[in-house]
Amino acid sequence: MEDLSIIKLYENNKNKVQNFNSNIRSNLNLNTSYEKVVVDYEWLDLMEDTIRYLDNILRNPNRFIVNEEEIVKIELARRVTVESIRHLSKHTNFIQKIEDNGDVKPSKILNINKDESYDTYENRLIYTLIENMRNYVELKKKETLTTSQVKDIKRLEYQGKCNLGKERINVNVALDSSLIASLDNNSTDSSLSIEERIEKLEQNITMLQNTDVYKDLRKKHVARVIPPIKKTNVILKNTNFQYAMKLWDFLQSHVANDTKITKEHKNYEENGIIKDYLNNTFYLNYLALDTLSKDKTTEDYKKNIEEITDNLIERIVELNVDMPLSTLKEKMVITNEPGIYVPGKFGVRIEDTTLITKNGCIRLTESDKNYIIVNN
Repeated sequence: MEDLSIIKLYENNKNKVQNFNSNIRSNLNLNTSYEKVVVDYEWLDLMEDTIRYLDNILRNPNRFIVNEEEIVKIELARRVTVESIRHLSKHTNFIQKIEDNGDVKPSKILNINKDESYDTYENRLIYTLIENMRNYVELKKKETLTTSQVKDIKRLEYQGKCNLGKERINVNVALDSSLIASLDNNSTDSSLSIEERIEKLEQNITMLQNTDVYKDLRKKHVARVIPPIKKTNVILKNTNFQYAMKLWDFLQSHVANDTKITKEHKNYEENGIIKDYLNNTFYLNYLALDTLSKDKTTEDYKKNIEEITDNLIERIVELNVDMPLSTLKEKMVITNEPGIYVPGKFGVRIEDTTLITKNGCIRLTESDKNYIIVNN
């Protein structure tokens, strides 16, 4: 900012500031409109992170053996087990005939079918979680129609008047500023957009729904798990289930729309620091315009030159208190003070004020350098 020519112009005319400010009559109207929309995509991050743990669970599911017992005709029995013989010994009414050699021929017998079942509490929990994920994504897809963004629109209208003697100065300023920026960003390293990430997530959920465990439980129309969750050893200690429960808890507590909207509109007359800024700008604009004046006298120009010189020297002195003689510059004014001192008796010193020029210097004071004896 120190290199701006307007700063130099101000420095050369700062003696007029107080007079100008005391004669300013101005008003400033401000109109601001601020709107911020933040769509929360924490659910998307969490689901993307949890998919692999759900896949691990479904690849190595909990299962148990189910014994299905039924009394069937002997010719329909698949196999005869120890349990079948034990049951027949207790139910002799199913014995049709006993051969002479002691062989027993039953009419009916207990048939036991042993099948593996995925219908465990833990598997039903994961089944329910996948269903909840699908429903949650469908709900959130509607919210993605609103993007995270900020709108910051500002307008100011400034009118200023100032009378300097017979001169009348007027200014009217209308300034508009508009900022509309998207706040959407991916918290992951993926370069995919939000829509693309949701589409990929849906594909992964479909993959989970195509596993044997999920299809078996859906075929059996198993009951969904409802809170509170039973904390079995598997759920508490298995790492995959720990991540699954983190997602479960999140979905249970974030059912409502998490989009946050902030709006603020103001239209008012400003009389504080902003108005002071505009008043100062008014003065700087006037100084720029005043450089076009053709009625300035020679004395005005001389005065301006003197002011410029004085201001320049003041700045140099302020910034370089101990400046050596080798750095003297043109238009600087110094004093040349040669002297002689006799210890214990007297001393004499001559002072000359000197202006530094391009080719040397000019002595500004005229004092006689001749030796003069003064008789008392």
